[in-house]
Amino acid sequence: MALVPYDETTELGLQKFHKPLATFSFANHTVQIRQDWRHLGVAAVVWEAAIVLSTYLEMGAVELRGRSAVELGAGTGLVGIVAALLGAHVTITDRKVALEFLKSNVQANLPPHIQSKAVVKELTWGQNLGSFSPGEFDLILGADIIYLEETFTDLLQTLEHLCSNHSVILLACRIRYERDNNFLAMLERQFTVRKVHYDPEKDVHIYKAQKRNKKEDL
Repeated sequence: MALVPYDETTELGLQKFHKPLATFSFANHTVQIRQDWRHLGVAAVVWEAAIVLSTYLEMGAVELRGRSAVELGAGTGLVGIVAALLGAHVTITDRKVALEFLKSNVQANLPPHIQSKAVVKELTWGQNLGSFSPGEFDLILGADIIYLEETFTDLLQTLEHLCSNHSVILLACRIRYERDNNFLAMLERQFTVRKVHYDPEKDVHIYKAQKRNKKEDL
């Protein structure tokens, strides 16, 4: 769940989180994301990284049509919803406490003929990985999921399990603290990592990662 420290402490900066709906236009669809700051806090609001990653997907940066994708720590589900609208078969995941809220957003924003392309499923990093086949997904998506240092090892284990040698990971984040860079350094031990996009207005980076070829380490 997105328990991201928020650096805009002014009342103006927080106003958008208290709105019951956040409205966007992606893939020729109006997407209305329900927010619930009062009950679920930062897990139930749309963060800038999700908007930037959704925009990046819409730009056609990666092939989505017919591909299998998973969103980790989905929160409101915006990124997974956009990926489904763009043609991917998406598994949208978060911890159990967030699933009903997540399902409501997915169901409200996907037309009937696309509903079957999106599945909401519980995933607690490092714990219930047995319910996912190793290397199951072509694309692993995460927006603002790099923030709690105590989750880094579990997140890396989860990425390792979900990825095949051909899978692509896209992580969108702000670099707020030194620990964020520490995670990227940990990621680079198991994956090749490069920055593929930066939004200066929102100060959000997108990193692309893929499993290292074992021959590279010899």
